[in-house]
Amino acid sequence: MDLWWILVALVLLLVVTGAAMSARVVQQFERGLVFRFGRLRDGVRGPGLTVIVPAVDRMRKVNMQITTMPVPAQDGITRDNVTVRVDAVVYFRVLDPVLATVNVQDYMFAVSQVAQTSLRSVIGKSDLDDLLSNRERLNQGLELMIDSPALDWGIHIDRVEVKDVALPEAMKRSMSRQAEAERERRARVISAEGELQASEKLAQAAGRMSDTPGALQLRLLETIVSVAAEKNSTLVLPFPVELLRYLEHNTSATPAPARGDPAPAAAPAGPQPASADRGGPITNGRNVIQN
Repeated sequence: MDLWWILVALVLLLVVTGAAMSARVVQQFERGLVFRFGRLRDGVRGPGLTVIVPAVDRMRKVNMQITTMPVPAQDGITRDNVTVRVDAVVYFRVLDPVLATVNVQDYMFAVSQVAQTSLRSVIGKSDLDDLLSNRERLNQGLELMIDSPALDWGIHIDRVEVKDVALPEAMKRSMSRQAEAERERRARVISAEGELQASEKLAQAAGRMSDTPGALQLRLLETIVSVAAEKNSTLVLPFPVELLRYLEHNTSATPAPARGDPAPAAAPAGPQPASADRGGPITNGRNVIQN
């Protein structure tokens, strides 16, 4: 009788051990593939509890979550012969666990190598300005280059982004000088445009004031009031512009004698006889007698 209970206990132990060895738990974000004697069985095991034959079947789980893979920094020369160092990041996930397991030995390593070679290719085909300012187009091109071979592996590339572009120190200094010169040029252009607009407005104001003389006087009085309101010791004396123009006109009308011209002869002292032929005035001291 005791032997019977021992046999029952051994059978129950074997059943429990076999059940424990054959039971597998698949997580919600995983899919299970069952290999029987090395051959893949039909169907993919979904999340939950699944049973396999111990010592006959072997289950391999595939993660279906989005994987973030940093791409190591790659040194390259751009199309305009500038040495740069660029790194990126790849986001991908498994679409077909069968292809990701059967068609490629290690899809993580394969995606990493394809991303590195594609990044070097993009660096060689792009200019420095594109790497710095037009990253959206570069990200799209890099995504297409990586996604093309990954489709045969059951991998879908969600997105690829260029993280950083490292430049040599000499190139950084050159770019800073170029940016400073560009800002200075813009400042000068804006200042010149302001002067042009101000001159045009002043010309229009001068035309209006020339039609109304009283407006010039009012403007002059307004300027005097604005200067006197600051409580300073400046004395403003209005000087007519017409007087300056009159003095300038008279000065230019009477030219000064040149240095090389002989000076006019001085009139002899004393009374001079008048010439009767010319009929001119007779000068005697301070008295002038007209014939």
